[in-house]
Amino acid sequence: MTVRLLLADDHPVVRAGLRAVLDTEPDFAVVAEAATAERAVELAAREPVDVVLMDLQFGPGPGMHGSEATALITARPGAPRVLVLTTYDTDADILAAVEAGASGYLLKDAPPEELAAAVRTAAAGQSALAPAVALRLMDRMRTPAEALTKRELEVLQLVADGLSNQQISKRLFLSQATVKSHLVHIYAKLGVDSRTSAVAAAATRRLIRTP
Repeated sequence: MTVRLLLADDHPVVRAGLRAVLDTEPDFAVVAEAATAERAVELAAREPVDVVLMDLQFGPGPGMHGSEATALITARPGAPRVLVLTTYDTDADILAAVEAGASGYLLKDAPPEELAAAVRTAAAGQSALAPAVALRLMDRMRTPAEALTKRELEVLQLVADGLSNQQISKRLFLSQATVKSHLVHIYAKLGVDSRTSAVAAAATRRLIRTP
């Protein structure tokens, strides 16, 4: 059976490279490409697609994030599987993608044979996680009391992006008191006492992205 693919990435060179690699597999067919997350959602609903290869970040600006697109795609009945293919391996990105319904999470430096295997695994309805990603998730399960929750990671990512408590409360639809409470828990888990130290510690542990 041919696995029909949609490539969602804002870089034409990356899409061309992916297509060149995937076209060498006799059971793969790239049927569509999308340069934005919004376009990926549209094409996934319209085209006969089995697996979407989804990047997480689409260019500068306030456009839709790859995890948001993943959630919209996978929410439909009979939806294609989504395999996240990205350069980011932070806890914040991994958790957001998995919670959005991604069937797999692979890094762009994966060898071609690993990419092909992940596509087939996702198409079969099974989980396809890069070894490094699976290890990070296992580490979180081993020490749940020390791991930042998805909401705490969201708050800390916005702190790293330079937002104030007031701006974070508006972005996440939380009260400022709740934001402060999350920060208290974050400081305790990371063993720090300031926003700057929390961002530095989280970046070192690859929990969040930093500019």
